[in-house]
Amino acid sequence: MLILLAFIIVFHITSAALLFISTIDNAWWVGKDFSTDVWKVCINITNCTVINEKNSEYQSVQAVQATMILSTILCCVAFLVFILQLFRLKQGERFVLTSTIQLLSCLCVMMAASIYTNRHEDLHRSVGYEFVVSGQYGYSFILAWIAFAFTLISGVMYLVLRKRK
Repeated sequence: MLILLAFIIVFHITSAALLFISTIDNAWWVGKDFSTDVWKVCINITNCTVINEKNSEYQSVQAVQATMILSTILCCVAFLVFILQLFRLKQGERFVLTSTIQLLSCLCVMMAASIYTNRHEDLHRSVGYEFVVSGQYGYSFILAWIAFAFTLISGVMYLVLRKRK
């Protein structure tokens, strides 16, 4: 039982770390001399420009920003709720609240990655960002999808899991 508990905790912390990295790091769309994320566009790593309201797709970027931040917060809250429920639940009860919060985190990261997938072409063709058209998805974008899978698995795992002695 202790090994299972350790695995669940490590799995959840890994999910949170993936969410933090994919939200913060500047590699959602990368090319030869540039990288971009949901916060800024960097040319040669040193010349960075913040994505602002002058961009025609700014609302889409804000939606991705908000849902990624929300998914990260929900994942951290789910971990705290799990720790609390670990001590407060009676034997045999399920971690339904933790599962619900984790599945909401999963939904948020899925929405963020889906919005970015759908709107990235328009975003990169906006005025002032034409140079980033010839790129590919970066590792932060891929980590966001991996975090989606991890949060989904852990959310289902919490739903199935019962508290034992």
